[in-house]
Amino acid sequence: MSVSIEVRGLSRTFHTTVRRPGLAGALRSLVNPERAVKHAVSDVTFSVAAGELLALLGPNGAGKSTTIKMLTGILTPTSGEARVAGVVPYRERERNARNIGAVFGQRTQLWWDLPVRESFAILRDIYEVPKAEHTARLKEFDDILDLSAFWDTRVRHLSLGQRVRCDLAAALLHDPPVVFLDEPTIGMDVVVKEQVREFLRHQVEERGRTVLLTTHDMTEVERLAERVVLINHGRLVLDGTLDEIRRKFGSTWQVRATLADAHTEVAALPGIAVLRQDGPQVVFGPDGPDAPTVHQALKQVIERYEVSGVAIDEADLEDVMRTAYVQAGAV
Repeated sequence: MSVSIEVRGLSRTFHTTVRRPGLAGALRSLVNPERAVKHAVSDVTFSVAAGELLALLGPNGAGKSTTIKMLTGILTPTSGEARVAGVVPYRERERNARNIGAVFGQRTQLWWDLPVRESFAILRDIYEVPKAEHTARLKEFDDILDLSAFWDTRVRHLSLGQRVRCDLAAALLHDPPVVFLDEPTIGMDVVVKEQVREFLRHQVEERGRTVLLTTHDMTEVERLAERVVLINHGRLVLDGTLDEIRRKFGSTWQVRATLADAHTEVAALPGIAVLRQDGPQVVFGPDGPDAPTVHQALKQVIERYEVSGVAIDEADLEDVMRTAYVQAGAV
């Protein structure tokens, strides 16, 4: 499988002047400034395959946005290297810009005082997209994002959800193979969020685009991503699929089974303990570090016992990621 994004030992350091308190401190800062060093990103290495959606997660200030800015060519790394669609983004910025689309949730690439349709026309000309392709692409985007309801509205008059949907379409008008999304759904209502998720699923599954997504919304991660990279204090602390992360950090599941025969003798299964039993009601849970996933446990219980009903309780992804933050040294 080809690699769309490749990051090797990527680091970015910022130097700032420390402001001393008071008038005397301010004068000393002018005469003899004290410099502070902040390591925003330190020796980060990962790759993203073509057609993969990767969630880049971490607490505020972890280095996620700085990493994306280096991959989009906005920032030059202090050390290390990166390639996006075969291009070094900070050396070939114009070529890289044609290969990528980017949406930053708090910013827009549209023109405030122009109707959305005119912003799209300007972007069409900038990227030299043929008119027929431009029209077909807008029709495809409109079918999912419902853009035509407001694309004659000036951008400054759009709601947040409307603007971000337009920004998503604008980022993909030139058909880039790689898309960067930095918290694109922040502040949106649940209906618009689901529209955006459906749009992203379509772009990855049907169009084969590579997407790098940062978000604090674990529902979004669970519904869109198969793989997660977790960084904190600028360092990569975890890289794995959601199943792997759940298996490692989300062992707080339970399988509640109702036995067809209340007199059935119940015993532990490999990696599965009997937590409690009340007549035909039996609750199973993980037993030890080699415990199976909740779905594997459910399969074992059904194969071993005749049951009339089952239910599962599993730690949600937010709980799993909180545990991962703590155990991986992220907090």
